[in-house]
Amino acid sequence: MEQQRPQRSGRRRAAVLAAVGALVAAGLAATPVATAAEPNLVTNPGFEDGLTGWTVNSGNATDGAALAPTADAYSGTGAVRVTNRKTTGSGPAQDLAGKVQAGKTYTVTARVKYDNPDSPATKQFFVTMHYGGSTYTNLGTGTTPRGQWGLLQGTFTIPAAQGVATPRIFVETPWTADPAAAPAVHLMDFTVDDVTLREFTPSTTIEVLGKNPGEGNPLISHKFGADGNAFVHDGRVYVYMTNDTQVYNPGPDGTSPTNTYGGINTITVISSDDLVNWTDHGEIPVAGPNGLARYASQSWAPAVESRVVDGKEQFFLYFANNGAATGVLVGDSPLGPWRDERGSLLITSQTPGASDGRNWLFDPGVFVDDDGQGYLYFGGGGNDGSNSAENTNHPKSTRVIKLGDDMISTEGAAETIDAPLMFEAGHVFKRDGKYYYSYSSNFGFGGPIDPNGPPTGAIAYLMADNPMGPWTPANYAGVIFKNPGVYFGAGGNNHQSVFELGGEHYFTYHAQTLNRRITGGATQGFRSPHIAKLEFNADGTVKEVLGTFDGVEQIRDLDPYRRVEAETIAWQQGLATKRLNAPNDVPQLALHDVDNGDWTSLSSADFGSGATGVSARVKPLTAGTAIQVRLDDRAGPVVTTIPVDAPIGEWADVEAGLDGVSGVHDVYFTFVGPDGKDLVEVDSWQFAKPSLKVAGSADTRCAGPHVKLTVHVTDHESVPVDITVETPYGAKSFDDVRPGKTRSHPFNTRQSTITAGTATATATATIDGHPVSTTLSIPYEARTCR
Repeated sequence: MEQQRPQRSGRRRAAVLAAVGALVAAGLAATPVATAAEPNLVTNPGFEDGLTGWTVNSGNATDGAALAPTADAYSGTGAVRVTNRKTTGSGPAQDLAGKVQAGKTYTVTARVKYDNPDSPATKQFFVTMHYGGSTYTNLGTGTTPRGQWGLLQGTFTIPAAQGVATPRIFVETPWTADPAAAPAVHLMDFTVDDVTLREFTPSTTIEVLGKNPGEGNPLISHKFGADGNAFVHDGRVYVYMTNDTQVYNPGPDGTSPTNTYGGINTITVISSDDLVNWTDHGEIPVAGPNGLARYASQSWAPAVESRVVDGKEQFFLYFANNGAATGVLVGDSPLGPWRDERGSLLITSQTPGASDGRNWLFDPGVFVDDDGQGYLYFGGGGNDGSNSAENTNHPKSTRVIKLGDDMISTEGAAETIDAPLMFEAGHVFKRDGKYYYSYSSNFGFGGPIDPNGPPTGAIAYLMADNPMGPWTPANYAGVIFKNPGVYFGAGGNNHQSVFELGGEHYFTYHAQTLNRRITGGATQGFRSPHIAKLEFNADGTVKEVLGTFDGVEQIRDLDPYRRVEAETIAWQQGLATKRLNAPNDVPQLALHDVDNGDWTSLSSADFGSGATGVSARVKPLTAGTAIQVRLDDRAGPVVTTIPVDAPIGEWADVEAGLDGVSGVHDVYFTFVGPDGKDLVEVDSWQFAKPSLKVAGSADTRCAGPHVKLTVHVTDHESVPVDITVETPYGAKSFDDVRPGKTRSHPFNTRQSTITAGTATATATATIDGHPVSTTLSIPYEARTCR
């Protein structure tokens, strides 16, 4: 297989494959993005029991037709053939009395086929509801090519005042006044199969392609996340975000009402060590009746730092309780578990210097200096309604205050920050002895805007020599990032953070890119995390960041031979994640809502000299499921297929062999199985490589004196192994050692005292066409010979 690394430079934005379907009939909504698998309200939907539950529609006296079972089915072994129709409405019908309710929303689908060569090349069909009397409503529709199975579908709401005592659904062709004048056009025979009618239940699973392969932004496409705050720990960056998905509630047309943020009381966490493959760690239950801080109602705009307290490193999660206050939780790791040690909000209007009566007390930004002193930056708003130039350009609405050594208390009074056109999102980072205070500028408070300051809705910054500033207009240094609307066609608020990883600085921001792709262009305020490289001029000022879908380069290859959480994703489509353990435990997640055709991927996995297999930890939900593995393209050739053949509903490990997969590749996992069913949950992936094991022992003897070594090779019964043993007393090579055989060699010395030491045995072999090596350190004891 090719071992060349896929190119990351020159990523291009591919065509967006997301759009909302047009309305299919008057008053009919577009096909929903996703629905839960509610029970089918139709009896014998696939006609596997013949015509049980079905009759010819008889809404009018002139209706009439013949129904007959047929084996010419879309799926299964049965369908219904409709012949000798007298009217366009003469089709298979089913009574739904007692099954549907006024005011509720439902989805309907059906498969239809006609094959009369004298009929039109395409024909529109309807699934229609007859409520009784003269009340008919087309529920779903589709245009079917002659000789092929077509899909009828739709979503509808039964009016709240509609009587539902005698409802029935039936399949028909469009009404015309005199269908008998052209029976091949209007009264052709047709076949119906797989009729479904389900109550519509909104799902937050995003089915569209929200992030094209090769793009780095948005960071994730299976959920939303805003106000991203980056925190680096042990070579990994964690991004903590306002959980916009919590209030994402798509309706029948796949569009959610506008995000008001009021129902958000959890924090979403993702992380990465390469900046392209991102692991979803789920949500932290912060506020509200099920949160750790039940005295708070919301949790927005988080910020995280760590500090050693009482000899132990602790992690501190600050959050905004809407605009009224700021709180803090304490954790034992970047992922928790989290706890409420303070028992009350940290920043309120009672905090000295915090409030002037009109500024908000939210958007915490936390910074710990090199001396261990912590600082909290917070605040925003500040519009006094005067429409004055002073209030517009200098609202003085944000603050900085020192934190106590415990990081959950404050010291002294908060000091005012006077940043030009200040609005929200205060954040501080340090570079080369300079402190940078970045913030989002306001959208205008009614007064004239100073042209010497930042534009509206942008990320601007100040520079100072101290974390307390003073932060004044004299320290204004420019703009880091314009409003996301400049780059992505969807504006809104702006929020940022800066982090350093691997000696480079990076900038996080949010934009409504995923929201736009879901709806085909419209936005409702649902934001997604993005990243960009942050670069500096020689004088320390920041080079302006441009918003792109490219993101940043992957800073290291992924190791596929370690256990990789399945919720680690570069690009995907149609998947969601779920927590497997208690809400505040260190999170364990898995992929779920996995349907036929859904897929996920890993970017730049380094297989080295070659992989021999791949395994997955799965919980099968449907028989007949498999996972296809492809390289470098989601439509590329299948290099292996993992059969998901474990017991249904039980966690198990499944695997498949691989041959010839070497070098660096993007890896795509595609799920295949029966349509319309949840297939599997996936916990992790792991690739296997050839292994070579060497066991050895050494002792010291006075046979000269000399040191004697014994090397034992295990694994791979027929593979010859070459071994080299090195000691301070010389080296010895053994060629063509067969597994299970023992070789030894005395290392003679004229010294009377042998010092304790270590012999190093290096074994090499060619296994499955791949060179493999391993090294073993073998200690031996000191000995004095007389």
